[in-house]
Amino acid sequence: MFFALLFVAAARLPGGVAATVMSVQPLLVGLLAWPVLRRRPRPVQLAAALAGSLGVGLLILGPAARLDAIGVAAALGAAASMAIGTVLIERWGRVGTPLTLAAWQLALGGLVLLPVALAVEGLPPVPTLRNAAGFAYLIVIGTALGYWLWVRGIGRLGADVTFLSLLSPLTATVLGALLLGEWFSPVQTAGALLILAATVLGMALSRRARTAGTPEQRPARPVQPEGPRVGASR
Repeated sequence: MFFALLFVAAARLPGGVAATVMSVQPLLVGLLAWPVLRRRPRPVQLAAALAGSLGVGLLILGPAARLDAIGVAAALGAAASMAIGTVLIERWGRVGTPLTLAAWQLALGGLVLLPVALAVEGLPPVPTLRNAAGFAYLIVIGTALGYWLWVRGIGRLGADVTFLSLLSPLTATVLGALLLGEWFSPVQTAGALLILAATVLGMALSRRARTAGTPEQRPARPVQPEGPRVGASR
């Protein structure tokens, strides 16, 4: 559901609006971790998540930003679906490696979406070379590699790794400044500093909570299948 809703939001909203709405993901993870992981979020952690969303808004929202109800709902749904999946991965643990989990989730998710895509939009047009190159980048870098690293990060850092997602719009803006000469305004600079502060604070609080928490509150480790026991009694 995440990728389907993500592209609906991207098609119906300006990039800045979509990124700002989806930046609520750390807040959603913090709230979901309370009933699912039995890890009550600190008020300062929730404040850091809200500050991160505010920073994203200051960084990339423009005065001409327009809202679309379906697009906003899709962006919220994408953020919620990713937040739920992130928390459940930590709660239930993993069987096998992050690569195995990422591959099966993406493959099965694609199979679920395939009949819906064919029913709603039909067969895609013949792509140009430029379209094919962009599509290949989305498949290999934006989806396969990105999702594998995300699952690996959850295993090592826990569900609060979502604070790092706040750095995505900041990275895009920095690249725009370096490659296109789109230098920061004072408001954007304030937003960038707020994002950095929220990310550092959120991850620091998460690390402290994992260190002090009980074993069931810590990030799950991969579950390896047991082999036959040598010398087992009959």
